[in-house]
Amino acid sequence: MPDVHSTLPSLRSYIGPLDSQAKGARTVKHIVLKFLALVALACSPATGARAQSFAKRVDIGGGRMMYIECQGSGSPTVLLISGTDTASDLWHAADQKGPTVYDEIQKTTRVCTYDRPGAPHLDQTFSRSDPVPQPTSPKNGVDDLVALLKAADVPGPYVLVAHSFSGTIARVFAAEYPAEIKGIVFVDALTPELRSQMTPDEWKTWTRINARPAEALAIYPELERQDFDETLDQTAAAAAPRPMPVVVLTASNKYIDVVPKLIQAGELPPDTPPNFGAVIDRANSAAQNELAALVAGAVHITDTHSGHNIMIDNAPVVIQAIRMVVDAVRAGQTSLKR
Repeated sequence: MPDVHSTLPSLRSYIGPLDSQAKGARTVKHIVLKFLALVALACSPATGARAQSFAKRVDIGGGRMMYIECQGSGSPTVLLISGTDTASDLWHAADQKGPTVYDEIQKTTRVCTYDRPGAPHLDQTFSRSDPVPQPTSPKNGVDDLVALLKAADVPGPYVLVAHSFSGTIARVFAAEYPAEIKGIVFVDALTPELRSQMTPDEWKTWTRINARPAEALAIYPELERQDFDETLDQTAAAAAPRPMPVVVLTASNKYIDVVPKLIQAGELPPDTPPNFGAVIDRANSAAQNELAALVAGAVHITDTHSGHNIMIDNAPVVIQAIRMVVDAVRAGQTSLKR
């Protein structure tokens, strides 16, 4: 797994199965050293851009600015929503040679991505969106995204591509604005079913090792974080997505061999159960199956040859999933299975 998500910080921000061959892992030490040296970046509008293409901060009201970038033309608009602790640049990165998700999708339809408040970039620079009080929640995420799309004049309909924590945002968004959301691609998404697949003690351990490290918060107090129970409660209370084209992508790499190595390396608390990787693998597998069962006709792809960051580890599988959903939406289908 690439450097942005591979050890302790990734696990603590709900990262799915880890790649034991991770290289350049982002450790707490990396966060501290880089955050000391780097400050938040602002981005001005691109010059000479087509009407559909821009990268800028926009005023969403309440004295707040948020960063959004869009490129390409056509409908539906694909919204790439990053997971916790990651920003818009996640969709511009790829391990393998070839196009990134953002660059490839803009060739066939309009695509947009954005920075949530408190979400750092791969190089550890701060979010380009103004900070907000933390912890955040799916409803906060939806409210911000709706305000941002309106302020930036990005009308629907939309296909949501939701990674990790943002899977909860996608489900609340689809419940609150069903007419606007025409399809969803879940990319190893966090789901309330994960909690229900764990015992109370297992869930307590999961939330503990996913807590933000004090060293990172000391450097970046506005770092995005959640109350996990509130996050999953809000998501569980949302209505299931109406019939629409849906793809669920699940990471195929597993935790079972990685967690003991992280404990030994000091990247996880020493009292973390050595077998906890197996707990995560079991619970996540069942939870992803339940997520795929929420919408009739959803396609569930588990052979992704990837860790949690599927858009980086194996961009082509994400690109293919998005194209499947976009093509189905354009054809007026309400399911990928006929």
